[in-house]
Amino acid sequence: MSSGSPTLTIDRDNVSLGEAVFRALCRALENGVYRSGDRLREDEVAQKLEVSRTPVREAFGKLVAKGWVQPAGGRGLIVRSLDENEVLELYAMREILEGAAARLAAQYAVPAEVAALRDIHASFVSAGDAAELARLNRLMHGAIQRAARNRYLDAALEDMHVATALLGTTTFAAEGRAATAAAEHGKLIEAIAIRDPDRAEAIARGHIREALRTRLGMRLKG
Repeated sequence: MSSGSPTLTIDRDNVSLGEAVFRALCRALENGVYRSGDRLREDEVAQKLEVSRTPVREAFGKLVAKGWVQPAGGRGLIVRSLDENEVLELYAMREILEGAAARLAAQYAVPAEVAALRDIHASFVSAGDAAELARLNRLMHGAIQRAARNRYLDAALEDMHVATALLGTTTFAAEGRAATAAAEHGKLIEAIAIRDPDRAEAIARGHIREALRTRLGMRLKG
């Protein structure tokens, strides 16, 4: 279990209870409430979300189907870690999807969205803690995703975000990665601002390739 008491919240609007529990658990995985090696138990999740075990069991089934958790005996699950092949596959898809999001954002982002990206970037540049950098990075990529205005891309990227969280320690813990990422973000925002889809996509794809290079280096160091 990650440090501290895991916090789960549920949004029941316009979805079944099982789907609401599933989304709550996805957010928890993405935000590091649960990490690789942590155990999920039906009774604990049901108690925290104030629901019966039935929707929790339904949500657990969806998590298993996604490959993010695996059975741990009894009524529990363990959050998976990704092997090297899965890491390479994940980043290959992230490069394609994040590149597409940047391209579409360069076409559709309105001035207020560009301004919001610049505000997030300013906070990122001044942040020093790896966890805070990771949080701001999620905000940045989420803002670009929303500016892309494509519901099908949204669904694919949401899965990518949860899977990426299974990788554990953020790449911003690696020396020099924060500064490199800040420069990449700055160039990407300017490409979106001047409505240059080709440049925006190229920068975004390069950004993900650099993140993969850093990730693999971290895994080699153990």
